[in-house]
Formats: sequence, structure tokens, C-alpha cells
Amino acid sequence: MKRNRLLRHLRMHGCYLKREGRSHSLWCNPLTGAVEAVPRHTEIANQLARKICRSLSIPEIGG
Repeated sequence: MKRNRLLRHLRMHGCYLKREGRSHSLWCNPLTGAVEAVPRHTEIANQLARKICRSLSIPEIGG
């Protein structure tokens, strides 16, 4: 899955970019306070995208 698609999904569900790391971006869900690292690659594995969504307590991305 493209990174931009995942980031759009995170924003749609209220998450925001907390800060940029060296090779990852930290995204936060303000409702739960959960923070998750999103790698800065153009392609992100579907399984990893599902894990990120679960960690941030938002619905998983549909196929």
C-alpha cells in the first residue's frame, strides 16, 4: 500500500503527525493518546498498515 494512502486514512480518523524521526514519523490519536511509528517508505506492507491502525485504535484500511 502507498504511504500517502495510509496517511490520508490516519488523518480522516483524527490522527495527527506528532513529530518526524530519522526514518519514521510518529503519529498520534488524540482520543486515546496512542502513538505509533510510520516508516518513511513509499510502499508499506498491508499487514504493517493494519497493525498501525490497530495500535492507534482506528478502523483498518479497506482493500
